Amino acid sequence: MSNKIKFAVVGLGHIGKRHAEMIRRNASSELVAVCDILPKDKIDPEITETYYSDFDEMLAKQPDIDVVNVCNLNGHHAEYAIKALQAKKHVVLEKPIALSKSDAEKVVFKSLEMSRSVFCVMQNRYSPPMAWLKELVENDTLGKIYFVKVDAFWNRDEKYYKRGSWHGTNKLDGGTLFTQFSHYVDMLYWLFGDITNIRGKFANCSHGDLSEFEDTGCVDFEFINGGMGSLNYSTSVWDKNLESTVTIIGEKGTVKIAGQYMDQVVHCHIKDYEMPELKQPELNNDFGGYKGAAQNHGFVIQNVIDTLKAKGAIGTNLLEGMKVVDIIERIYQERDRSFK
Repeated sequence: MSNKIKFAVVGLGHIGKRHAEMIRRNASSELVAVCDILPKDKIDPEITETYYSDFDEMLAKQPDIDVVNVCNLNGHHAEYAIKALQAKKHVVLEKPIALSKSDAEKVVFKSLEMSRSVFCVMQNRYSPPMAWLKELVENDTLGKIYFVKVDAFWNRDEKYYKRGSWHGTNKLDGGTLFTQFSHYVDMLYWLFGDITNIRGKFANCSHGDLSEFEDTGCVDFEFINGGMGSLNYSTSVWDKNLESTVTIIGEKGTVKIAGQYMDQVVHCHIKDYEMPELKQPELNNDFGGYKGAAQNHGFVIQNVIDTLKAKGAIGTNLLEGMKVVDIIERIYQERDRSFK
């Protein structure tokens, strides 16, 4: 492997463009190819990297690629990751890694078979409040976890769910938890472990024929490690995002993180503990008319570089990515029993 890690990006929507830009900005990486089914003039005429409209052709003609960043439609993530692994490339796989646990398992199998790494994108793990929260839980600073509540209330209206697009379809989008809030499901699993005894209520409040699935859900569950939790979410907020919050009630204290991106610690009251000053996260993530998660994709790219140069470990590994898919799939089994 050369001094610079050579990347290619497939899927040049808002997220794919973000990946490409983070690769270009990193002195230890080089973007050598990009791929999208749309022609270059429809994406960005200023792109200077080799441009492909066919993924198989890119893999065949660019043997110098070390890593492929898969940023296309949710329903194609697993398929394209497997193709890249088969070509002996490492993979950066946008969330969700698949729309079913069975497809996620196929990615795991191919990764092991080809001895290539898959880096799952859960960029919120790099936000200062989340890293601090992980430390609190790992150090048992909060004691036993009694209750965790996550609220995620966003705006995704007709500017996002455009008629005729892949957004809102079960086959390619997968559902609100897959496309919008999988990083919050990841946060729950990362911090507190797996869940069981899932119950929920679901509705399509405001998206009518724009979406084939729910836009709002109230989910209750128990953690296998102890404690109970709830996940309440909606994309029916008028005009703009309201907030994303997580509240943790523990044996020794209570913490609440809030803000559009879970970027603000608004309450911290813990026995014999003084909260440190946290670094301010970067929040300039503008996806053309709506806002997304905190902008930490640069950390993801750096993690890939450090790992491949034996200077670090994978930030979010493939088994964790598969577990998130498994949890969402189980929540949706509950949804499909009641939601029409």
